[in-house]
Amino acid sequence: MYTRSCRTQSTSEWREGVIQTVGSRTNHSPRLDTQLMVENCIREHSTFPSRRALMRALPRQVEYPTLVKILSYLEASDKILIDGDSITWVFADNPKLLRLLKESVVLKSADTPNSRRT
Repeated sequence: MYTRSCRTQSTSEWREGVIQTVGSRTNHSPRLDTQLMVENCIREHSTFPSRRALMRALPRQVEYPTLVKILSYLEASDKILIDGDSITWVFADNPKLLRLLKESVVLKSADTPNSRRT
């Protein structure tokens, strides 16, 4: 039979250790492969009506807190836009758009130092 005198820790110390362990689990960072998987899925589909639809479209299961953390990172880095429940890819990585931007003519404004004022 297990008795309290056999423990090396008091009950309060044990509880604090358990609370710290549980608290540290919620403060983890998603793995890079998981983050890239979510990013590629959103990029390929371009829009999702809800987070639940995104979770169903992913090739592997992702826990909801991990998905929320990844989505907050992607929104902070201006790769996606979250409007209500819908998720939309807005990052300018379209090859056609990049080619048009590269080939476009740069217009100079009137306040640049090389322009003449008459």
